[in-house]
Amino acid sequence: MPGITCGGQLYQCKEQESVLDCLTAHDVEIPSSCRSGICQTCLMRATKGKVPASAQSGLKNTLVAQNYFLACSCYPNVDLEVTLPAQGTIKFSAVVVELNPLSTEVVCLKLSLDKDLEYKAGQFINLFKDKNTSRPYSLASVPEIDEHLQLHVRKLPDGLVSQWVHGELKVGDVVEISAAAGDCFYVPDISNNNLLLMATGTGLAPLYGIIRDALLQGHKGGIKLYHGSNTAESIYFKEELVSLSNQHKNFIYKPCVSGNNVPKGFSAGRVNEVALNENQDLAGWSVFLCGHPEMVANAKRDSYLAGASMNNIYADPFVISARANT
Repeated sequence: MPGITCGGQLYQCKEQESVLDCLTAHDVEIPSSCRSGICQTCLMRATKGKVPASAQSGLKNTLVAQNYFLACSCYPNVDLEVTLPAQGTIKFSAVVVELNPLSTEVVCLKLSLDKDLEYKAGQFINLFKDKNTSRPYSLASVPEIDEHLQLHVRKLPDGLVSQWVHGELKVGDVVEISAAAGDCFYVPDISNNNLLLMATGTGLAPLYGIIRDALLQGHKGGIKLYHGSNTAESIYFKEELVSLSNQHKNFIYKPCVSGNNVPKGFSAGRVNEVALNENQDLAGWSVFLCGHPEMVANAKRDSYLAGASMNNIYADPFVISARANT
C-alpha cells in the first residue's frame, strides 16, 4: 500500500482509496465538495512523488507544472508527500546586491541567496520588511539566465515596504523572502501558440521574465507585449525591450500611453484597448495579464470574448493592499 505523508504524519492508503478518502478517514481536514473532480475544492500539491495524470485532469497547465492535483481523483500507486496550497511559509535569507533605478519611481532590486530558490519566471515572492510586514513582488528574473533574483519595486506615497526599499535598504543588507508562488508563467506545451501579453506599471516585471523564458525555450509562435501607463515617462525598460524585439523576429513590443501627450513611438490609448483592437481573434492564443486589477479584469473578459480559452488566460492583478505595488 502506498504511504501518504501529510503534516508530518504517514498514512497508509488502501487499494482503490483516494488520497481524499485516506486522509479524511484519519480525521485530516481536507476541503472538499463535489468529490468528483469538478469543483477543484480538494486541490492539493505533491511535494514528493508523482501523482497519476488522471488526478490532474481539468487543471491549468501551470498548476500541473507545480504538481498540484485533485485529492478526490488521486488513487496513488507510489508514496506521496502532500500539502494543502496555503500551508506553511518557508523563509529564505537573501542579500541585497544591487538597487538599480529603472525610472523615477521604479527600482530593480537584485537579491542573492546562499541556496537555490526553486521558481519559474513570472511567479512572485513575499519580501519581508520585518516579521509582521511583507508584500508580494513578481520575479522579473529567469532562473536559467539571471544570477540573482530581480524585483521591480514602484515607490508609493504610503507604501510601507516600497518606501523602505527606496529609502532605507542598502547593498549588503540581509532580508527575508518567502518561497515562490503563483501560476502566471510560461509552460512548454504552449510553444506553438501565439502569446499576447498586457501589463500596466510594474506588471511588466513578470511578463519580462515570461517573455525571456519563452524565447530561451525556443517558442515557435508569435509574442506580442503591450506595456501601458498614463505617461511616456512612466514606461520603463523601453530600450531593453526594443533591443529584444530586434533580436527576435517573433517578438513585438508596443508601449502604450493613455494620457494626452503621446510621443512618437508610443501607441495612444489604454493598453488593453490597444492590444485587443489590434488582435481581435484570439482563438488558440495564450494571454498573460499583469498589473492594475481593473485592466486585468477587463482584458480577461475581452480576451475570452475574442476567442481565447479561459484555460489559456493567465492573470496576475496587482491589488495595492496585497500585491507588489506596495
